[in-house]
Amino acid sequence: MTLDLGGAVARFDGSTDLTVGLEEEFMLLDPATLDLVQRFEELRDAASREDPVLSASIAGELISSEIEIRSGRGEDFGDALRRQREMRARLFALAEGRGLALGATGTHPWADYRAQHNIDTEHYRRVVEGLQYVARRNNTWSLHVHVGLRGLDRAVRVCDRLRPVLPVLLAVSANSPFVDALDSGLHSARTQTFTKSFPRCGIPDAYGGWEAYREYLEFLVATGSIVEDTQVWWSVRPHLTFGTVEVRICDAQSTAPESEALCALMIACVAQAARDHDEHVPFSDPPRRAVEENLWRAIRYGLDGRLIDLDTWAEFPAAAVVDRLLAWTAPVRAEHGLEPSFPALNGAQRQRRALAAGATREEVFAESVRETRQTYVQEASTL
Repeated sequence: MTLDLGGAVARFDGSTDLTVGLEEEFMLLDPATLDLVQRFEELRDAASREDPVLSASIAGELISSEIEIRSGRGEDFGDALRRQREMRARLFALAEGRGLALGATGTHPWADYRAQHNIDTEHYRRVVEGLQYVARRNNTWSLHVHVGLRGLDRAVRVCDRLRPVLPVLLAVSANSPFVDALDSGLHSARTQTFTKSFPRCGIPDAYGGWEAYREYLEFLVATGSIVEDTQVWWSVRPHLTFGTVEVRICDAQSTAPESEALCALMIACVAQAARDHDEHVPFSDPPRRAVEENLWRAIRYGLDGRLIDLDTWAEFPAAAVVDRLLAWTAPVRAEHGLEPSFPALNGAQRQRRALAAGATREEVFAESVRETRQTYVQEASTL
C-alpha cells in the first residue's frame, strides 16, 4: 500500500485553524466487581440499533473492554465540548442500561492483559499481528485532542515546537499508578506500558517541515514498516486524514472537569505554538535525549517530582508546570476563552495519597469509578 500524501497536503491546505476534536477512552466494567468485561461489540451494536447519534461517535480501541467516544469536528473548543458532553450522556445511559459501569484511569489496576480480547477490525488485526506481545500487553486508556491547522508544513513545525511540552502535559495528566495487580511505583504506568513499548511512539524527532516528515513516511512504507500513517504513534503528530495536529500524551482522567481542563490546556499549547511559529518567536529544538529525560521523570514522579527547564538546564518543581503553561499560553487563551482549572492534586497523586492513608487498591479504584460516574454524567446534564 502507499499513503495518500498528496491528499494530505490538500487536506491541510483546506483546514481551518483551531477547529477541535476530542477523544475520550473508557473502561467497560462489571459494576459489582469492577473487573473489565468484554462487551464493546455489544455496546457498539446496541448503539447502532438504538442511538444513531452515539453510534457515529463510538470507536473501538484494540480490546473489547474499552470504548472511545469522539466529539467530531467542533468549530472551537466550546462547540466540541458541547458535542462531547452529549456523547457522554448517551454513552453512560447506554452502558448503565446494560448493567455496565465505566472507568477512566490510564490503566486498570488488576486486570490480566492475557484475558483481554482484541477487537476484530482490519487495523487492529494488523497491529496485533505486527506487534504481537507489545500490542496484546497494551491495555491502556488515554485522552486525545485534535486541533485544526492550515498548512501541512506549518503543522509539522508546530509539532516540533510541542516536543518539549509533551512531558509537561503528561505530568499534569498522570493517572495510572497501578497495573498488573501491583503498585507500579510510577505515576503513569500507561505511558511505560504503551508509549515506551510501541514503535514510532513517544517523543518524535524534530523534522523541521513536511518534506522531511514525508521522506520519513515514504521510508517506512518502502521498507515494509507501515502500510497506513496511523501506524506512526508519536505522542504529537500531524493527522493526515483530519488535517489536524493530534496531541496524544495524556492519561485518561477520572473526572470530567479534569478531562475538560486538560483538553483546554492542550488546545492552548497547540494554538500558542502555532502563534509562536507564525510570529517567528525563536525556538531551538532540544535534543531528544533531554526531552526523554523529562518524559521519564513525568512517568516516574508526575507532579510530585522535579522536571528540567530545557532552556536553562535547571531543575524546577513539577508542581509548577501548570502555572508555566498558563503563562506561556496566556495570549491565545485570552483570545479564545480557554481557562483551564485543575484540582490541587491530580489523579495519580490522589490515588497515592489514599493508598498511603490505608485504603486498599480496590477501594482506591472504586472511588475513582465513583468520581467518573458522578462527574461525567453531571457534566453531561449541564447541556
